[in-house]
Amino acid sequence: MREAFAANFAEGSELGARFSLVRDGELVVDLWAGHADRARSRAFDDQTLTPVFSTTKAVAAILIARLVDQGRLDYRQPVAEVWPDFAAAGKGEITVEQALSHQAGLSGFVEAVEPALWFDWDATCARLAAMAPLWPPGTASGYHPVTYGYLAGEIFRRVDGRTMGAALREDLAGPLDLDLWIGLPDAEHPRCADLQRPPAFPDFGEINVPTRAAFLEPWSSPGGRGQAEWRRAEIPSANGHATAPALARLMGALASGGDLDGRTVLSPPAIAQMARQRIAGQDLVLPFVMSWGAGVMRNQALHPWGPGDETFGHSGWGGSCAFADPQTGLAGAYVMNRQSAHLLGDPRAKRLIAAAYSAI
Repeated sequence: MREAFAANFAEGSELGARFSLVRDGELVVDLWAGHADRARSRAFDDQTLTPVFSTTKAVAAILIARLVDQGRLDYRQPVAEVWPDFAAAGKGEITVEQALSHQAGLSGFVEAVEPALWFDWDATCARLAAMAPLWPPGTASGYHPVTYGYLAGEIFRRVDGRTMGAALREDLAGPLDLDLWIGLPDAEHPRCADLQRPPAFPDFGEINVPTRAAFLEPWSSPGGRGQAEWRRAEIPSANGHATAPALARLMGALASGGDLDGRTVLSPPAIAQMARQRIAGQDLVLPFVMSWGAGVMRNQALHPWGPGDETFGHSGWGGSCAFADPQTGLAGAYVMNRQSAHLLGDPRAKRLIAAAYSAI
């Protein structure tokens, strides 16, 4: 694995990166190298935090799964039971699991909004609650790159009373010593890696209304407030900050029965319920055939994370990923600050994961 990691740097594919692997709950590989800034003046080290973008969605899915595990939420219940305003515009029957598996038809806003709207949680949720679906809910998946975080986060807040960022700190990251954040305090900002943007725009295939709303409008993602405000914001779909070991250890719990350091993250039935396929087929937003669980990508369709059909996790814009494989007890996470244009299955991470599986 170290040779594979070094090869990514030797080929000029990396600026700074870290890859961590857990097997049966034990951190067995932890590799890091490179630079945390574009000027190459600051080392990418074991304290460097990296924005992981949509890899954050796996963490949000775990937080929802914990509510289900506790009997406080049911995947099959309509979202409107906990969020009454969501029933507007014909959305009264959309279930929690449909919202989490990108079937709600709310991949983005068609009508223009200010990019800074995303920093106003209540206003964004109110707009989503009032919005008419862009396709008949439950008939297909269409990836919700940013709106997923507000849907999942508001469902969570309505049931639990806390934001996802607060619950993550209080229930998981703090007690389990995970360097993992949704909403990054100012004191942690100096540890963050600078990003080197992708060299090209991703290939979205045929552009339709849901894809344009999700990715391609000027307001499709947060903007207008600066980097510090973006790091502070809690956007559970898009702006988590983490180290690779934090993500790998969390996913490692799900790969080996649900416990981490003597604490239960999720029970085995809850892990299986979260990972169970809710829909599979051609996604309306991503140019892929996808298999979705309740907030997690399933490996079965494209195998970005090794050979296992039961592996699940999530990838993030630019190349990050985190995965769990209950069949082997293997879990891993890859973070980096040089972003690629691959929407899923970044070749750098795939090389590392292939090396891991060849070693076991």
